[in-house]
Amino acid sequence: MTEAKKLFVKTYGCQMNVYDSERMAEALGAQGYEQVDTAEAADMILLNTCHIREKAAEKLYSDLGRLRPLREARPDLKIGVAGCVAQAEGEEIMRRMPIVDLVVGPQTYHRLPKMMEAVARGEKALDTDFPEEDKFAHLPKDRRAKRGPTAFLTVQEGCDKFCSFCVVPYTRGAEVSRPVERLLREARDLVERGVREITLLGQNVNAYHGPGPEGGEWGLARLVRALAGIEGLDRIRYTTSHPNDMEDDLIAAHGDCGKLMPYLHLPVQSGSDRILKAMNRKHTAEAYVRLIERIRAARPDLVLSGDFIVGFPGETEADFEATLALVREVGYGSAFTFKYSARPGTPAAERAPVDPAEADDRLQRLQALIAEQQRATQAGMVGRTVQVLFEKAGREPGQIAGKSEYLHAVHVDGPEALIGQVAAVEVVESRPNSLAGRLV
Repeated sequence: MTEAKKLFVKTYGCQMNVYDSERMAEALGAQGYEQVDTAEAADMILLNTCHIREKAAEKLYSDLGRLRPLREARPDLKIGVAGCVAQAEGEEIMRRMPIVDLVVGPQTYHRLPKMMEAVARGEKALDTDFPEEDKFAHLPKDRRAKRGPTAFLTVQEGCDKFCSFCVVPYTRGAEVSRPVERLLREARDLVERGVREITLLGQNVNAYHGPGPEGGEWGLARLVRALAGIEGLDRIRYTTSHPNDMEDDLIAAHGDCGKLMPYLHLPVQSGSDRILKAMNRKHTAEAYVRLIERIRAARPDLVLSGDFIVGFPGETEADFEATLALVREVGYGSAFTFKYSARPGTPAAERAPVDPAEADDRLQRLQALIAEQQRATQAGMVGRTVQVLFEKAGREPGQIAGKSEYLHAVHVDGPEALIGQVAAVEVVESRPNSLAGRLV
């Protein structure tokens, strides 16, 4: 019996990259590859990259530099680069790093098996097209036999918004939604393999308008309701959303669909209308706040998360104060905060930057406010009973850990037999990054 080849995948960035890495591993699994936990044990190394943040390419080249001695010691080792940096800089990666055998973009990784055939012949393989065919239709039909209690499911890709700071429209392409029937089939398959919670993914997931099984298009709310009908699927989440795509039926679903969890990630980026216009966000701060009010009217216990960029070109102290004011008015359970970093090729990259020291100061002040709100949200959970989907053993002997419906990490003393199940937990203590509880 031929020994299985070994595959090591390193994933950078967002949840969609995590999902893509899983699917690439499955595609190569059909070619006889088994995943391993270290690069040293691998016959093939695949780096699945992200291009959203500053110095993404530099990080990739640094990692490739660290792999060079391993490749020199083992000339038969194959190295591939996938994802958004691959899409943006494919030929440059090949030129600068001869140790790379394969470069594949995020829309063409279904072609990996054919590309690996070329690599096996000693050829270099590069594919960063935006093909018309649906890559998911060409991937292996069966997911891995056993799954943990939670899984990602990509339903939408690409972005048509063209925010002036963002490279996604250039690296992921235009907005495309997957057909409903395929998504329902994949979701049922995941549930059969042990999944109890599915997070629907998309660059603008609430822009989902997929072909329905009997013609016409389904929006995200209709898809959520159809998924909620799958027996054994206990929870549904979705991320990441754009305020301009929050349609009325999706807002209503937060109130009337019990399996849709009361947690929403809805980025706003800034509280200043002047900066929002410069970002090409196509909404105002006031419109965002009124939208949050409508969603909370449908689901009063909703916990909200967001994204914020400080130090955007042209941002003044008054603009930043408007962001702080919005944060205070909305109240966030958590948020991702970033100092603006210019992405080559985007309109904002041509503008004069804010003084780095000033941007650093604003980031620290914003993070302090967000941290205060996060602590308050978690403290407000003490004494409440939450529903926890247990995912793994805890750090201490006899502990198990999971996530509440509000996406808070929760640990309790309890049997590992509860892993993969939802159980009621009374929260007894709020800790810096988690909640402690006891089984009810």
